[in-house]
Amino acid sequence: MSSVLPKAKLFPQKDLAELAFRDLKKRQMAVYNVICYADQMRLQTASELLRATDDIESQVEKVSSPLLILHGAGDKVTDPSVSKFLYEKASSKDKTLKLYEGGYHCILEGESDEKIFMALDDIVSWLDSQCKNTHSFGLESKFI
Repeated sequence: MSSVLPKAKLFPQKDLAELAFRDLKKRQMAVYNVICYADQMRLQTASELLRATDDIESQVEKVSSPLLILHGAGDKVTDPSVSKFLYEKASSKDKTLKLYEGGYHCILEGESDEKIFMALDDIVSWLDSQCKNTHSFGLESKFI
């Protein structure tokens, strides 16, 4: 269908804010996000997303760069098992998986400030450890 009607908007639009944002005030503010696409997904877009997902999944073992994966354990938009799959299958020797108990999809925006700062602290700590590891080997930054 996507090749015949690529711009057709046949998928029902579902408001995911309730599933993505635990904090009610932050959920209410989400509607003001100017980069959030608020229309129904087009068939061709859905088809390309599925194709890209299949391609990524088939090559995930090629991921060899240092890897930090953060995921809310209570995420109902993207199943945490996807992050576990990436962690298990990636060939990187330096990989970290952080699952935030009860965290929803938007762990850096939709949680309590305390949980957001916890995730940000984890990111900063991981980056700091990467800088120390790179420096101790006398290597220039190899990050993209």
